[in-house]
Amino acid sequence: MNLHRNRKKFIVPMNSMSDVAFLLLIFIMLVSLINYRKEVKIDYPEAETAKRTSTEKNLEIWVDEAGLVYLDGVPSDLNAIEIAVTDIYRNAPDTRIHIIADRDTPFTEVNEVLQLLQFLQYRVVSFVVRDA
Repeated sequence: MNLHRNRKKFIVPMNSMSDVAFLLLIFIMLVSLINYRKEVKIDYPEAETAKRTSTEKNLEIWVDEAGLVYLDGVPSDLNAIEIAVTDIYRNAPDTRIHIIADRDTPFTEVNEVLQLLQFLQYRVVSFVVRDA
């Protein structure tokens, strides 16, 4: 008995591999461009002179015109800000704190945040303003 098996060679088509790689590259580029930063809608005050800082190492404290305080876009209170600042100071003392307040925010609301930072003796603080 002579049994012959017909074996077909399995061939992987390589023609579409470049298309798949190109689509994967586009997908990765688009996902990396998504901005995960949460922002609070405020009207920035204007300044005559401004200094640009890097956005890589910073903690943002937002104060809207109603006096509500946000920590990196998340509603917070002064206790949460105190905990976050002390944690950041322990891990990376050169982290800059950006205070972003609405133009119509009463200064007393911003002053509460400043007094907290002064109490914690945090010295790397910036006010964010719109270019004139």
